[in-house]
Amino acid sequence: MTAPGFTVSAFILLLHVSFVANYPSGKVTKSCGGMIPEHGHTPQSHPAHNISVSQKTFRPGDQIKVTLSGPPFKGFLLEARDAENLSGPPVGSFTLIDSHVSQLLTCEDVQGSAVSHRSPSKKTEIKVFWDAPSGAPNHITFLATVVEKYKIYWVKIPGPVISQPNVPPFTTPEATIAPMPTVPSVSHLTRSFNASDCGNKKFCIRSPLNCDPEKERACVFLSFTRDDQSVMVEMSGPSKGYLSVAFSHDRWMGDDDAYVCILEDQIVHIQPSHLTGRSHPIMDFGDPLEDMAWRLVDGVMQCSFRRNITLPGVKNRFDLNASYYIFVADGAAVDGRIHKHSQQPLITYEKYNVTGDPKNIGGSHSLLLLKVHGALMFVAWMTTVSVGVLIARFFKPVWSKALFGDAAWFQVHRTLMLTTSALTFIAFLLPFIYRGGWNWHAGYHPYLGFIVMVLAVLQLLLAAFRPPLHDPRRQMFNWTHWSMGTAARIIAVAAMFLGMDLPGLNLPGPWKTYAMIGFVAWHVGTEIILEIHAYRLSRKVEILDDDRIQILQSFTAAEAEGYVFKKVVLAIYVCGNLTFLTMFLSAINRL
Repeated sequence: MTAPGFTVSAFILLLHVSFVANYPSGKVTKSCGGMIPEHGHTPQSHPAHNISVSQKTFRPGDQIKVTLSGPPFKGFLLEARDAENLSGPPVGSFTLIDSHVSQLLTCEDVQGSAVSHRSPSKKTEIKVFWDAPSGAPNHITFLATVVEKYKIYWVKIPGPVISQPNVPPFTTPEATIAPMPTVPSVSHLTRSFNASDCGNKKFCIRSPLNCDPEKERACVFLSFTRDDQSVMVEMSGPSKGYLSVAFSHDRWMGDDDAYVCILEDQIVHIQPSHLTGRSHPIMDFGDPLEDMAWRLVDGVMQCSFRRNITLPGVKNRFDLNASYYIFVADGAAVDGRIHKHSQQPLITYEKYNVTGDPKNIGGSHSLLLLKVHGALMFVAWMTTVSVGVLIARFFKPVWSKALFGDAAWFQVHRTLMLTTSALTFIAFLLPFIYRGGWNWHAGYHPYLGFIVMVLAVLQLLLAAFRPPLHDPRRQMFNWTHWSMGTAARIIAVAAMFLGMDLPGLNLPGPWKTYAMIGFVAWHVGTEIILEIHAYRLSRKVEILDDDRIQILQSFTAAEAEGYVFKKVVLAIYVCGNLTFLTMFLSAINRL
């Protein structure tokens, strides 16, 4: 997970629940045994689909056509089982008839022992051949799990029983499918949570720090109240589909104990889950959550539940007597299926024991390393490089006096550009330190950043070999230096536009785009004003020269007047530039 502010380039990054319908590609090998899609919903009780076979008897080596048909469905899992032991492993293997709509799976190390969908496109009929193995049981039946959509599915729909010849008839009563675990009752909260006991009786995590969910709609609130051997969890925040909390041993996604409150049809479902690697949470069944309740008012979701502090023997549930990093995430949900979180999760800065002494703490939506990365890039490419360019372009005659052996303008320009390169180099390294390598999930941003870094280094090398003023190569140097610098500035702005929306930073609100557009317009406008002024001044000097009247005195006066104007424009520009920079740095600091 991300450092003092994040991980998970996301907690709940994409949400492929690891079973049937959550795998649009049909790679549902993990579901071979129970054939259960872990969607956090109760399966339908009355099958709407039918399994038929081409013949009712078989011998080892026979091929029997099996047809699954019914109303349109998106996903399925088909297996053959021993009719007298439905909980046993799949029997035999399948041969595809249409490989465009179905595919073979390897279950129990037997290749082709199950068939699933190849894509989530709707289908009404699936046909395959079942190949009877040697040593097959006397009686075989076919079972199918069918998914119509995320929350509507049927588990282990039974098909007809086929038998080998000359065997005792199948007399076992038709097996009944074990019912899914019943969902504990959930009540409706009558009033909002509040922060009155935070730090006294409750362990609270809040963003902004010290906000109150009873009074502030935007307050992200999580509290833990210990009661003997159990803990009551309260969670509140603005959400369009779900809120979730997770306990993690580190700041990276994977092997985490999570709980999700999902909005579906104006009802909030509270579901335990767990995370494995950088994948969607896997919903768990049969976990002893108690006293579940929820409330939904004005776009604010609130949910609460109780769980035992220790749950020995319950897989994927952590012992809450230990310390963990704590994540709070939110995002959209459609038909009960959660999607990528809308922003980086809120992450505690360090590990905490939520059942220990009550505390009142905050967290961050962004890792400290990524905050510093963004801040350094803003300083370098909004301020130091912009001011340095203006000085080199328009202030050569203004600050032409020598300073430490070179013209003052050149010393200032060189210092600002060296600062830009140093800040860029440091900022460029931080994401690598954070991720331990290249970020393949950040779109074009890292590629543009790499180009900017290369151009910044090339600019330094080029400047080190700058030809003397009257050298024939000087003009080539000037154009190359200007072209590379301009390209670096344009690409850097594009990288900043993209970087502001990445999960690791994700500055809030649309204002950031308008502010960046405003900064670009501010800089371009300043350059245009100075270009116009330089042109008018050159024309004025030409006129004075033609008239031959007090040329020296008039030129000196015009020159002095122009210098004052340039200094005033630069002062105004720097003030505006720092205003834009302060806006972005303040937003980063609030993450």
